[in-house]
Amino acid sequence: MSVQVIDKSSGVYKVVKTIGSSSDEFEVEKLKKLADEFIMSFHGQQTLAFGHQDDDTFYQSVYNSIQKVQMLGPELVLGRIFDQIGFNVIPEELFRHLVISRLIYPVSKLKTIDYLQKYKGITISVNEIYRFMDRFHKSHMEDAKKISYTHTVGVLGGQFGMIFYDVTTLYFEAADEDDFRISGFSKDGKHSNPQIVLGLLVSQNGYPLDYEAFQGNSFEGHTMLPVIERFKAKYKLEKLTVIADAGLMSNSNIKLIRAKNCEFILGGRIKNETDTLKKKILSLKLEDKKYSELKRPDGLRLIVQFSSSRASKDAHNRAKGMERLKKKLATGKLSKKHGSVLKVGGLG
Repeated sequence: MSVQVIDKSSGVYKVVKTIGSSSDEFEVEKLKKLADEFIMSFHGQQTLAFGHQDDDTFYQSVYNSIQKVQMLGPELVLGRIFDQIGFNVIPEELFRHLVISRLIYPVSKLKTIDYLQKYKGITISVNEIYRFMDRFHKSHMEDAKKISYTHTVGVLGGQFGMIFYDVTTLYFEAADEDDFRISGFSKDGKHSNPQIVLGLLVSQNGYPLDYEAFQGNSFEGHTMLPVIERFKAKYKLEKLTVIADAGLMSNSNIKLIRAKNCEFILGGRIKNETDTLKKKILSLKLEDKKYSELKRPDGLRLIVQFSSSRASKDAHNRAKGMERLKKKLATGKLSKKHGSVLKVGGLG
């Protein structure tokens, strides 16, 4: 029996290679295996022939095949987006790898090292990453911000008039503070850990524009104006409408924003309004998704809207909270902390 590799890709049978011939059944099987190996090498294709083999040679061949595998999908898709945005002009190859890795596998620096070694064949130490981040912050951070801003402006058709501002906290798994990483109010509940406060500006649809980092004990309400002023000066913007949540709405912030001739939309809380205004708000009989406009004593407009879905969610959360408090009360484990929550719940 003759064993040959035949190609019919063009519609015509063509002998590519004659592997050999034999009348011995055992020898024929060996020739078939050689033919399979030739086909794989001929097409440049890697395959893992999983089966029921138990010998060490089989598992070693599988391991050797895996070593040749790279994860190309993220680079083909996310790498192209990375280039289209313009980040490829930054002369740091590790920047590209860390960004793409962070998007598809957001883990610690140590696990990122394992990921890069396993899927990209890149061997690097955690100290090299930290040194790179210091170097990048000093030499390329402002370039990265400008690239991001330019891309966002392009996506939005060359101009925008609204910016959204929000604040979060980032804590560090460390015991010691320094001049910047300082313990403060932590949104992650890590009040004993040193942290920084991060203020982020985004555009419509969440495209990033800029950010600033502040000392960990900074009050979030005091971060908004410095970020906006620096942002306006950096990009020579004359007029902006600033949108932020209720945590940033204070009388001092409102005065400063108005003094800077900025338009704004800030979230409000009923409990912060005057008693007269509270009564007007609570007396409104609004249908779902309908709104009413009221005047504040300082002349600002207050837009009040009713949402049945939000009201249902809030009622559900209040009921759950009250149920938990009742259980604590029944077991005698109700502390002063729980008592303060009970008072807030009672106010509705």
